[in-house]
Amino acid sequence: MNNSPALQYRFDGPEDAPVLILGPSLGTTWHMFDRQVPELAKQWRVFRFDLPGHGGSPAHPAGSVSDLADRLLATLDALGVQRFGYAGCALGGAVGLELVLRHPERVASLALIAASPRFGTADEFRQRGVIVRTNGLDPIARTSPERWFTGGFAATQPAITEWAVQMVRTTDPGCYIAACEALAAFDVRSELARIGVPTLVLVGSDDQVTGPAEARTLVAGIPDARLAVVPGASHLVPVEQPAAVTDLLVRHFSTAWQPAYDQSTGQMAIVAPPVRPVLAAPQQAAPIAEIAPPPPVPPQAMGRPDPYDAGIKVRREVLGDAHVDRALAQADEFSGDFQEFITRYAWGEIWDRPGLDRRSRSCVTLTALVAGGHLEELAFHTRAALRNGLTPVEIKEVLLQAAVYCGVPAANSAFKVAQQVIREETTPTE
Repeated sequence: MNNSPALQYRFDGPEDAPVLILGPSLGTTWHMFDRQVPELAKQWRVFRFDLPGHGGSPAHPAGSVSDLADRLLATLDALGVQRFGYAGCALGGAVGLELVLRHPERVASLALIAASPRFGTADEFRQRGVIVRTNGLDPIARTSPERWFTGGFAATQPAITEWAVQMVRTTDPGCYIAACEALAAFDVRSELARIGVPTLVLVGSDDQVTGPAEARTLVAGIPDARLAVVPGASHLVPVEQPAAVTDLLVRHFSTAWQPAYDQSTGQMAIVAPPVRPVLAAPQQAAPIAEIAPPPPVPPQAMGRPDPYDAGIKVRREVLGDAHVDRALAQADEFSGDFQEFITRYAWGEIWDRPGLDRRSRSCVTLTALVAGGHLEELAFHTRAALRNGLTPVEIKEVLLQAAVYCGVPAANSAFKVAQQVIREETTPTE
């Protein structure tokens, strides 16, 4: 962890005050918390940071939420910060969940803003990565206000809306894509019960990205969690309703700060819980979503791990959850063994081998499918190639190469299939 690239950061507030960290969301900078800092800095030493390639942080992509958490801890370790409160929005909230699950002794109190134990589907984030890789960040930037703000706010606050667009436009595309991959793989639904610090779950009532349903899933799973629903706010609730968010954070961190472990005994002092304000009506805090159980563990092969486990993971990452779910759902007594066979051997034994990266395997696969005339499989492997990092230009070059060695008629059919898939996958949705 000591070799992790540093993050850009800044402190506000008294040097001797307890540290409170504010974690930003994907596509934003630490400035999303500007309106909270003056009040928070009266009681805490507020630490803000920029995600890799965002704002002023160096553009070193982080491919997982645990990597982001490690980089943050490395930065804090270098500054001598051992224990802190943490409030994070969306991806910043995922970092907070990772910290409290992997390093519970470091976190005194937690606030999760517009967060979720799992953000959408892996397919959605990998699709976003394909769009950015092909078109750059401009399509994402132009549509960010409608994801982040209510329509009324965006219409009456043009300066803030333009500021939001420019934040996304100035983000490093490679770091943005890596962050999408990190969110695609993030899923802590089965681990929420292990969170042992006081937690505030805060959400905008009109959030269409990670809304009240996701917030209630967190509250249902975290033993000491309270819910606050902020009316008239969407995804970037600290920007849209700054006063309400500031008040909720002050109240939470003032009344819910878990004492540190006693280093001499390894135990934690038990103190009577303070009386905390009611942040939401009881009916709001009632869970409305079931937490999904962990997936069943397949039987282990004799002598070494069953490659099915790795195979289903790689198959989903390459082909997408929707495709794999559809294939498995259609399997019956006749075809089920074949689905298990290709998952275990094609995906677990071959695609998971370290000798070639996934880009190279996609090139080989596309060529083989052209040669065999397997156009249906060529379509979903073209989608897979885009997810694996090939650009449309590179896919075109693979098909041109195949035309020489596999024949012009085969390549002609392949170009028609690939052209349609690329158009569907890389056209931004307005």
